[in-house]
Amino acid sequence: MNTTHHTSDTPNASDIRTEGWIARLTPRPLRPYIYLMRLDRPYGAWLLLLPCWWSIALAANGSWPDVKLLVLFTLGAFIMRGAGCVMNDIADRDFDGQVARTATRPIPSGAVSIKQAIAFLALLGFMGLAILIQFNLFAIGIGVLSLATVIIYPYMKRFTYWPQVFLGLSFNWGALLGWAAVQGKLSAAPLVLYAAGILWTLGYDTIYAHQDKEDDILVGIKSTALRLGASTRGWLVGFYGTALSLVGLSGWLAGLSPYFYLALIPAALHLAWQVVTIDIDDPQKCLSRFKSNRDFGLLVFAAVVVGQTSL
Repeated sequence: MNTTHHTSDTPNASDIRTEGWIARLTPRPLRPYIYLMRLDRPYGAWLLLLPCWWSIALAANGSWPDVKLLVLFTLGAFIMRGAGCVMNDIADRDFDGQVARTATRPIPSGAVSIKQAIAFLALLGFMGLAILIQFNLFAIGIGVLSLATVIIYPYMKRFTYWPQVFLGLSFNWGALLGWAAVQGKLSAAPLVLYAAGILWTLGYDTIYAHQDKEDDILVGIKSTALRLGASTRGWLVGFYGTALSLVGLSGWLAGLSPYFYLALIPAALHLAWQVVTIDIDDPQKCLSRFKSNRDFGLLVFAAVVVGQTSL
């Protein structure tokens, strides 16, 4: 008999959206796989995609970003974010079954078996490879190297209170890959942008982790939310402030016009709003502030485009 203990008794705590276009339009046999790759909740895909867009725009040399690359990276981000979710759920299946928010996910609920999940992961991997080989050889090599960060991240929460660092290494790899796809090489600007993205991720995923901190303590998962606790707001100032400074530095290294810095002001105000209004003990506020980082990423992308096209 399954005696899985759920650490939260909150009703309707599941993070799966059972309403909306997924439930209406997806054939029932495919629905667990759609949920497994989180297409019902695309914010993670946006957070993976936006550093790619930043980098593509940053490498544009005074012109508009390459639309074909923007589209290919969009498809790739949704596919590879889905693959990452499958890999994470395979690794965390025992933990997820003990947490109310994740217990109804396809693997712990039994809707998808481990063998089925592995086969689906392989399919997503082949789809991602089909997109990657559209790029130049240097970019393909950079893309292959990203697999190391993808494989490592799901296991870090068992060993360190800073798994968000490893998530940042993985989720911001597009800052390198986007530049490589345009320029066929790397330089200081995308490396600085990559560092900026890692610090941004430290901020937004610390906010996200505060939703689960009570359950995480009980099941033995580590996070920056637990490590930083009540001092989180001050750390967010440091994470976000340094990230924004590095974004500005990457723009200077790429030779963007002064209009870039003016256009970056709304993005800075958005991060300030997050820091001022966050309540680490209110899961709904944590979730909404986390989701709002998509808007921050779009504002940065717009600022880079302005900085290029106003040269």
